[in-house]
Amino acid sequence: MDPADDYLSTIDDLKPETFHYDNPGTAQGLDDSIETTNPGKAVWLIACTVSMGGFLFGYDTGVISAVLVSIGTDLGQALSSNDQELITSITSGGALIGALLAGMTSDKYGRKLAIYVGCAVFFVGTALQATAFSLAQMVVGRMVVGFGVGEAAMIVPLYIGEMAPARFRGRLIVFDNICVTFGQLIAYALGAAFTNVHQGWRYTIAIGAVPAITLAATMPLCPETPRQLISHGHDDEAKRVIRKIFPQATEEQVVAKIQVIRHSIEEVAASVSDKSLWWQMKQLFTVGANLRALATACSIMAVSQLGGFNTLMYYSATLFSLVGFNQATAVSIVVGATNFVFGFPNFAFIDRFGRRSMLLVTVLGMSLSLVVVAIAFHWIPVNSDLSVSGPREMTWASILLLVALIVYIAFYSAGVAPISWVGTEFLPLEVRALGTMLNTVTCWGCNIIISSTFLSMMKTMTPSGAFAFYAGICFLGWIFVIFCYAEVHNMPLESVREIYTHGFGVKHAKRLQRELREARANEQNAP
Repeated sequence: MDPADDYLSTIDDLKPETFHYDNPGTAQGLDDSIETTNPGKAVWLIACTVSMGGFLFGYDTGVISAVLVSIGTDLGQALSSNDQELITSITSGGALIGALLAGMTSDKYGRKLAIYVGCAVFFVGTALQATAFSLAQMVVGRMVVGFGVGEAAMIVPLYIGEMAPARFRGRLIVFDNICVTFGQLIAYALGAAFTNVHQGWRYTIAIGAVPAITLAATMPLCPETPRQLISHGHDDEAKRVIRKIFPQATEEQVVAKIQVIRHSIEEVAASVSDKSLWWQMKQLFTVGANLRALATACSIMAVSQLGGFNTLMYYSATLFSLVGFNQATAVSIVVGATNFVFGFPNFAFIDRFGRRSMLLVTVLGMSLSLVVVAIAFHWIPVNSDLSVSGPREMTWASILLLVALIVYIAFYSAGVAPISWVGTEFLPLEVRALGTMLNTVTCWGCNIIISSTFLSMMKTMTPSGAFAFYAGICFLGWIFVIFCYAEVHNMPLESVREIYTHGFGVKHAKRLQRELREARANEQNAP
């Protein structure tokens, strides 16, 4: 099997907690042979349409970088570093709320309605920002957009995961992730294009309304997911959607697929139907294996957010302007392009080397790259108020800093970025949803911290000190991976969960991996 295909099929097995898709393995005795038939073109068109939500997510998180260096006094005042941190971090705060609300309500009201609401929220937030003439209105607009960002981050992959055929689910979900990074890249490019246009930042923000309107206009062509339809008693409509996804399927296979999905829904409902939230919390935090699994997932997520990457997403133009680049917004395109391009190598390597090996290499690479950034900043004259000492010019230290940041982003995108979202599958079904929610809270909570403190840290700790601090976070993450992150590559899910009954299970996992390799070798050598 091609490494990329192997990786994508592994994603299908490792994300039940996020996408809640029907898992034939849990519906023993039920016919799910429909998955062996070829899907229709409709599913690809639907996924491409809905992935515009991922593009919106990326665009609205990337656009702020150019805005901060172009806005000047257009809000009626020169923005202080605290103002810039507020404008940036408030979006993450809104995203946290939006993600939680979307997760709690989409089962009741459906995935499509959540996407429509997200489009409306994006549009309103964009309008508020583009027409802002005061700091207060800009902050409100950024928070409203944050609601949409959180909703898109939660609902779009959920919708795709429930709509896609099992063997193509990984590809389609990865496509949404690519759309996120592509949206960030386009935001950087347009930010550079409008840099020298009078109040061009307003146009850059306003353009974000176009994909929101387009997505809302095309969503009527996309059906509700079969899982949602069945859970609300609309079996006939679910059959029509399944026929559209699998046009070559027989009527018996369509009916059997309905039964498989219903079994999955009932299994999830039964696991938590008589369990209170307090009971789930106790299971999560007092059962050692569950707590260790949660700690592993949330720790990797924290490293991905606190390791400094989002400072570049939000402040790259500010940073490059500070170190002497005259076209800072244009140089920022390098950040988006590197993030976009180096997401692809993960496909080819993760199933060849495993998640643990990928993290050991990439997290250490992130730390060392940031050490080089900190050293480079030592040779760049910057005052404590983040103004430049002497003439603003590009030096060898500026070039070294740019190269080190490119290497850092490459390591981040190829390793911890995608892996941080795969982890709570280690948890048993009855606490998996709660564990996923806490992982989401970790993501956006850490994002708030990093975006609201970066400029202040640059002032109080100096730029060298700030990036040395991020390097230290990455180094601690690397130490955590060495001692606490077990390799689960190619393991059955039951074995994965057993690992955490043996501490963090690093040694136990190695032993299981060795036994699995020996068993496979014996199978291949058997006559």
